[in-house]
Amino acid sequence: MKALCLALALAFSAGAFAQSNPVVRWNRIVGVITAPGVDNPVGGAPNVIHSGTLPWTTRGGSARVNLMSGEGTFEVQGLVLNGGSASGTPGPINSVVGTLVCNPGTDTQVIIDTPAVDLSSTGDAELSFPLSVPPACSNPLFLIRIPQAELRWIATGTVPVTRHGSYRD
Repeated sequence: MKALCLALALAFSAGAFAQSNPVVRWNRIVGVITAPGVDNPVGGAPNVIHSGTLPWTTRGGSARVNLMSGEGTFEVQGLVLNGGSASGTPGPINSVVGTLVCNPGTDTQVIIDTPAVDLSSTGDAELSFPLSVPPACSNPLFLIRIPQAELRWIATGTVPVTRHGSYRD
């Protein structure tokens, strides 16, 4: 009987730990498509994140963040301008930052940036990183921003998928 109680307690503990270890994955990164000179902000005052003022596209990418440990990765391919004389290139942008936004558009919105990483001449970048994620991080967004232009966002993760379990799942 003691063995059964111990087994049940261990199973319950493992289930509770798995539930407290959510991993959010964005299986696709897309560029911000906005008309030249138009801002498409994320969040509200005083933590507004402004968009790049030109249209951007990607060939692909993904991001993943463990909201418990803060361990994460992102990669983007073909992040380039769409239109104008620099079309098909990153133009003057040579690095990007990944940004996790917790509780977007609320009074408790939190913006957490990764270090900057080089953006190749073909618009490719990847980074593994640790973040300090707050205990309450609901409706998370993942953005790609440009440090050369006041950290404006130029790409975003689409349709977040939340999983419980290890980061490597």
